[in-house]
Amino acid sequence: MTDKHAPIQPDKGQKAIPIHLVDKAGLEDFIKTLSAPQRAALEAQKFKAEGYSHAILPDGDGWMVASGVANTASLSSWCMAKLAEVLPPGTYRRAGGEPGPALYGWVTGQYRFDRYRSDANDEAPRVLLTTEVKAIQPVLAEAAATALVRDLVNTPAEDMGPAQLEHEAHLIAKAHGADFKVTSGDALERGFPMVHGVGRAAARSHAPRMIELHWGDPKHPKLAIIGKGVCFDSGGLDIKPSSGMLLMKKDMGGAAHALALASLVMQHALKVRLHLLIPAVENAISGNAFRPGDVLRSRAGITVEIGNTDAEGRLVLGDALTRAGEEGAQLIIDFATLTGAARVALGPDLPALFTRRDETADELLKAGAAADDKCWRLPLFDGYREYLKSDVADINNSASNGFAGASVAALFLDRFVPEGTDWAHFDTFAWRPAAKPGRPKGGDALGLRAAWGLLKARYG
Repeated sequence: MTDKHAPIQPDKGQKAIPIHLVDKAGLEDFIKTLSAPQRAALEAQKFKAEGYSHAILPDGDGWMVASGVANTASLSSWCMAKLAEVLPPGTYRRAGGEPGPALYGWVTGQYRFDRYRSDANDEAPRVLLTTEVKAIQPVLAEAAATALVRDLVNTPAEDMGPAQLEHEAHLIAKAHGADFKVTSGDALERGFPMVHGVGRAAARSHAPRMIELHWGDPKHPKLAIIGKGVCFDSGGLDIKPSSGMLLMKKDMGGAAHALALASLVMQHALKVRLHLLIPAVENAISGNAFRPGDVLRSRAGITVEIGNTDAEGRLVLGDALTRAGEEGAQLIIDFATLTGAARVALGPDLPALFTRRDETADELLKAGAAADDKCWRLPLFDGYREYLKSDVADINNSASNGFAGASVAALFLDRFVPEGTDWAHFDTFAWRPAAKPGRPKGGDALGLRAAWGLLKARYG
């Protein structure tokens, strides 16, 4: 049953304000359908059917909306999102058709992060009607997963440390009857030594931990979802400049994606045995911080020389990938805000995707394109493995040159994934530096719907 407060509702013929979607090719024909007062209003507002533009027109005793889109025959997730942000609260329906994929943007366009605002906006939602009733719950679920990522990433590190990540994961586990386990303290040092090494300098209230969740029939295919949970990254002793720390509350964006994706898997009862892993740490500075030149022993037994304490995310992921392999995961998907190099290469909107198998990459790229959540594949090029050579240990966590940083980081992770395992790694930004329709500035899910599309196709 649809929540009566949800911003999309079944169309049962209730009173609603019509929204006419118009592209440039159809503008002339649309104008022919209008009355003289409507044409005058359209002209006064200089409506040219450009994307995200709209005009308010008189309609009997009420009013209607004309909205510009790129192509009325091929709607995107975002083509009506601007309307959801700017129109007055009320009930709307698309005239002469269904919103289709635009339902998602209609919901995400009304997201607000107002936890810390005294002037929080509590106005009623804009409701969009649809006769495609079966689409409502899946859209609301995906939008809720996106909102979860946004909320977690937007929350400052003082209120979203390892303990708070544990709390969020426990709530999700409890909601779906999943088994929940947290490893911390001495057990963490013994079992997940790289997670402990990275997080040991943090205050006791932000102590490191490995968070695990198991759900589903053990007879089903084993799926591991892993998220980098660096709740704040100072850079460690290789300290970042203040400008580099400003957004580091978002360095747990991978964990936020993993929690959201795991929630979708359980909510839709996919036929998998799910293993969620979140290594949760703060990369802080104190007298016992790990140092450049230290050698850490990993859960896998691989020794890692620390070339840079600011390359800490790959360390905690290495232990998590090892643990996933021990459970016999047939598919591992990890999310991490891992490298600045990926952002230099692809900018903020495109997650860098790394996979061992071409067919897995093709599935993810196709699913991302279908859901308006595009990602871009970068190479796991064997020739760059030499960049991680160490003179004193099995591997170095950082290359000494500045070449192919995203690929080199992915190759480090690859060392900890069991041979033959299907694996996909998303190096995502988890942040929008500027607002777009349906996508406000701040934390955001980038790569989530692509991964969800693959899982639905394989296990739905």
